[in-house]
Amino acid sequence: MRNRPGSESFDQPSLASLFVSFVSIGMMSFGGGLAAWTRREVVQRRGWLDDQQFLSGYALSQLVPGATNVNLAVFIGTQMRGAAGAIACFCGLTALPVAIVLVLGVLYLHSQETTGGARVSLALGGMGAVAIGLNLGTGVRLAQRNIRGPIPIAVTAIVTLSIGVFGFPLVHVLLVMLPISLLLAWLTRPR
Repeated sequence: MRNRPGSESFDQPSLASLFVSFVSIGMMSFGGGLAAWTRREVVQRRGWLDDQQFLSGYALSQLVPGATNVNLAVFIGTQMRGAAGAIACFCGLTALPVAIVLVLGVLYLHSQETTGGARVSLALGGMGAVAIGLNLGTGVRLAQRNIRGPIPIAVTAIVTLSIGVFGFPLVHVLLVMLPISLLLAWLTRPR
C-alpha cells in the first residue's frame, strides 16, 4: 500500500504530475464517466487518496455549487498541493476537452447539410452510453466496498429510487436524506 497524505513519508505529487494526470482523466472520460476515471487514476493507479477519502471528496463536490467533477478535481488538487494543485488539476481537466468540444461543435455545424451530421450524432450517443456504463460500474464497486449493513443499504436504496425512478430533484432528496443519514450514522456508531 502506498503512503497517504498526512503520513510522514508521503511524497507530494508534482504540479506537473497532477496536471498530466488530470489531462489524462479529461481525455479518457470524454463524453462522461469522469468519476470512474478519476477514481481509477487517483485511488487505484496513483494511490494519492484511498476510497474513503475519494468518496468524501466526491460527496463534498456534489454538495457545493458548480460542476461536480470540476469540484472534485479542485478538491484533489487542494489535498495534494494546496491552491497551486487545485489550479493544476482544474486546468488539466478542462483544457483539452474544451478544445475538443469546440472543434466537434464546428464539425457538427458544418456537417449538418451532409450525412456527416448523423455520424457525429451517433458517435456522441455512443460516448454517452459508455459514460453511463462506467458510472454504473464505479458505483457498484464503491458500493460493494463501502456500503455495509442494513441502514446504509436502505439509505442508498431510498436515494436511488427517489432520484432515479421517481424523478425527485437531487437537491430535495439531499435536503431530506442527508440529515436522516447523518442521524442514523450517529445513532448506530460503535461505542
